[in-house]
Amino acid sequence: MKFYKKRWIQSGIALICSLAIVLSVFPVLADNEEINNLEDQSSSLESELQGINEDILALSDEISTTEMQVEMLNGEIARTSDELDEAMANEERQYEDMKARIKYMYEHGNATLLELLFSAEDMSDFLNKADFIENLSEYDRDALNSLKDIHNQIEEEKENLQAQQDSLSQLSDRLESQQAELQAKADETSTNLADVQARLQKAKEEEAARIAAEEEARRKAAEEAAASVNRPSGSGGGYDDSIINGGGIDVSTDDVTLLAAILQCEAYQDYDSLLAVATVIMNRVESPRFPNSISGVIYASGQFEPVWTGRLEKVLRDGPTSLSMEVAQDAINGSRLAAVADCYYFLYAPSTDRDGIVIGDNIFFQSW
Repeated sequence: MKFYKKRWIQSGIALICSLAIVLSVFPVLADNEEINNLEDQSSSLESELQGINEDILALSDEISTTEMQVEMLNGEIARTSDELDEAMANEERQYEDMKARIKYMYEHGNATLLELLFSAEDMSDFLNKADFIENLSEYDRDALNSLKDIHNQIEEEKENLQAQQDSLSQLSDRLESQQAELQAKADETSTNLADVQARLQKAKEEEAARIAAEEEARRKAAEEAAASVNRPSGSGGGYDDSIINGGGIDVSTDDVTLLAAILQCEAYQDYDSLLAVATVIMNRVESPRFPNSISGVIYASGQFEPVWTGRLEKVLRDGPTSLSMEVAQDAINGSRLAAVADCYYFLYAPSTDRDGIVIGDNIFFQSW
């Protein structure tokens, strides 16, 4: 009788342990499903956040390039305004000179002209003086018309630059708006990701605690089962103008002309000013951050204003000055202006408050 009672107790304990193990499967399956779901959400949000951050970086680069182009155009507008002021002054001066001559001729009448004609020593001298009187008026008209053409050309160029500047400013505003939207989306995604990861961490901790509790419960149940088998029934239990040698390169004649043309567009016609710009261009050619050829550096997108405004093409058609060609050839042979030997950028000095080295009408600096 005691033997059967002992067998019954053992069978009951085994049944209880089996039921506990079987019933524990259901919350395990539910917890694993929640963890898998949270891991999928976390992976998806991480991928989305990575894509958004890449888009933000790309937009930041584009905004930086656009801002650089706007600043360069500001410099060119300032330069063109100075040229326009000078052209207007020349036009006004020519006009005043012409009025003075007309007034003199009007006040003194034809007598002065007749005196000039009759003072001729012979017929040849008479004809020369008659031509002089006629050419004087033609000269005034031609000079004034020429100045007006220059004035109109500069005014048109200024309007064109202003239109480009407005377009770039609008593009910059749109890019910054897109960047702000992406940043807001990135912040929202980061918040969601942090929430999901917190929930995932909590679920994993709860799962680990539940597994540990179940292991402990199974261990205790097994110990109790083992003990019951062996337990008797009823028991309890200022700048450097020196020139240094930066090393020469082999280039074509076209590259020399191209370099001379961009120097002529960007600097005063004096040796140091031209060589300073040439040094920056050659620094770029030799740097891995920029194209490794003169044409590649000059025609790189958005880098030199004369390229996209057409001034460079005009100088190439007309031919660079002899001084520009001389400096270009010297730079290609290795000449560098020591003061800007480590510079990679420059702007029209009156248009900016940047720190740098001013040479001619440009200011040179190392990084944007």
